[in-house]
Amino acid sequence: MDLLKLLSSAGGDAGVEKLAGQLGLSSTADAQKLIAALGPALQGGMQKQAASAGGLASLQKALANGGHERYLKNPELLEKEETREDGNRILGHLFGSKDVSRNVAASAAEQTGFDTGLIKKALPLIAGLAMGAMGRATEEKSGNGAGGLAALTSLLGGDDKGNPLGDVIGLARKFF
Repeated sequence: MDLLKLLSSAGGDAGVEKLAGQLGLSSTADAQKLIAALGPALQGGMQKQAASAGGLASLQKALANGGHERYLKNPELLEKEETREDGNRILGHLFGSKDVSRNVAASAAEQTGFDTGLIKKALPLIAGLAMGAMGRATEEKSGNGAGGLAALTSLLGGDDKGNPLGDVIGLARKFF
């Protein structure tokens, strides 16, 4: 899952532009650079969540019922404190602790050259956008004949050969 491609295909370009403005970045390209640096950590958190007991069903339910697509439809919501709070709840589920979020921010700061404080501010907003894009993509793939579980595992990389998550997801498919 390439988060930038996923956001773009889900109609999240306006959200990326809004994110750039919200963070005071000089360009959308800077927001894209930040998203590209944080995408693998968010994907890893989703994969870890999906591989835990009941995690795949929980993630699928959050994508279907969380209403995160609203951030794609109404990017101005990125300015709201409720959006940041929702993003922090998402990060809590994906990373498990604030220490992991801090480490992700520090790593992204090192990679991008952006200030860690700016990245900490961006991370919950990007998490909300990511969940919105994942929800929309899962819904679209499900509507095209793929089951919801199959669509989600495809987005998470569960179809990759040699990926241990693929084995877990393959086993989970037998029960859904």
